Amino acid sequence: MSADSAAVIAPAGPDASGPGPATGGRHLGLALVVIAAAQLMVVLDATITNIALPAIQTDLGVSDSNLAWIVNSYALAFGGLLLLGGKAGDLFGRRRMFQAGIAVFTLASLLGGLAPNEGLLIGARILQGVGAAFAAPSALALITTTFPEGKPRNSAMGVYAGMAGIGATVGLLLGGVLTDVLDWRWVFFVNIPIGLAVLAGTRTLVEAERHHGRLDVPGAITGTGGLITLVYGITRGGDQGWTNGLTLVSFGAAVVLLVAFLFLQARTTHPMMPLRLFADRSRWGSYATMLFIGAGMFATFYFLTLYMQLILGYSAVKTGFGFLPISFGMAAAAGVSSKLVARFAPRVIAGPGLLVAAGGMFWFATLEPGSSYAGHLMPAMFVTALGLGATFVPMTLGAVSGVSHDDTGVASALLNTAQQIGGALGLAILSTVSTSAANDRLPEAASSLYQGLATKDLTLVAKAGDAVTHGYTMAFAAAAALFLAGLLVTAFAVNAGKQQHIEGAPPVHLG
Repeated sequence: MSADSAAVIAPAGPDASGPGPATGGRHLGLALVVIAAAQLMVVLDATITNIALPAIQTDLGVSDSNLAWIVNSYALAFGGLLLLGGKAGDLFGRRRMFQAGIAVFTLASLLGGLAPNEGLLIGARILQGVGAAFAAPSALALITTTFPEGKPRNSAMGVYAGMAGIGATVGLLLGGVLTDVLDWRWVFFVNIPIGLAVLAGTRTLVEAERHHGRLDVPGAITGTGGLITLVYGITRGGDQGWTNGLTLVSFGAAVVLLVAFLFLQARTTHPMMPLRLFADRSRWGSYATMLFIGAGMFATFYFLTLYMQLILGYSAVKTGFGFLPISFGMAAAAGVSSKLVARFAPRVIAGPGLLVAAGGMFWFATLEPGSSYAGHLMPAMFVTALGLGATFVPMTLGAVSGVSHDDTGVASALLNTAQQIGGALGLAILSTVSTSAANDRLPEAASSLYQGLATKDLTLVAKAGDAVTHGYTMAFAAAAALFLAGLLVTAFAVNAGKQQHIEGAPPVHLG
């Protein structure tokens, strides 16, 4: 999302200001570089790994069913612990939690780069998500404690939002370059010097006052555990069958854990996810819509990456550049929608946006193994991006509209949480759809494609490529249905009126 679009989301409330920033003697320029670099690193890592997926799969022998976990493990840990990370910053100090999060993220990046097998790589990705969940909320709050009100703070907010906007693009391009020129492991190693530099520069950041309360650890365990077991059940069901014993156990455990999570949130004094935020129809409608958007958007990056590299034979670098229409389209649409929100209600902007995005996904659903980039992929990317870019700002406004000042920060964080969790669930479901559709046309289609590419068996490559592409198109059609479901929720639930711009904003992450 662009900086303009991010500027309409409400700030994290009065608590964030703490004792006030110190202006004398503070190296504000260096402080801004530190926060911007951290934000870029966290957002970038959501997409940089996508480009390296085929290389990772080949090198480590990752199964098709587990490949999505390399993306999903990060999203689940990040989204599932984001609220807990924000609360930890309030209680134990935002600079301290920022430092701890960056340290964990950097260590996890080292472990990911050194991982000898898929299990350790997925474990490292989970650890990266934990670090990001504790660093990201504190990064925004530290802007308000380090930079004086007025132009310095507004400029810092703009740079912060810009990093969130370009992070997805930089991740795709950098991931391609590193994978092609060096090795896929460098998509993880690149975080190490950045993380160490950020840690060294945190001395320039001003700590905020701490608040009273306690962490909702039981809520974090039950909520995140329930989501992980649910995603695992979906993935295993598509791979081993829906009546498989472990599949059924996973779904049962997910139900128990998620029910326990809701029970704890209703009873605890300091809940990780205050249920009162869902009392407003427009607010829960915005969360639900963002869940659907995340579900379709994550899958789009994932399947397009595989299609361009495995079917069209693009290099990792060419694939990264191939995604530029998505970045341009989202930035353009978000910039326009950030101005329209003062004149129209959120659903009047987001509804047509979701319809356009669904149209773009149906366009992707017509892909064939020989489809051209200029005539098919590029316009479909741009149309989809225009639709999605138009929805982020109004959905964020719907989420914070009418929220009490004390709850603005958690309301905004919940929107990002919904997007990350939606992405993980959507990718698990659509990977199952894709694999099943491909295997119906040719048993073990993906494995056959890799075998054909390795042995240069052009007949097998053509047959398997057709089956795998069919699987991707079914996933794109399902993603279009998810966007249309989001459209229905927006039309019937998001009833907030037109909004005025509010300075300072935690942006919604792309990808």
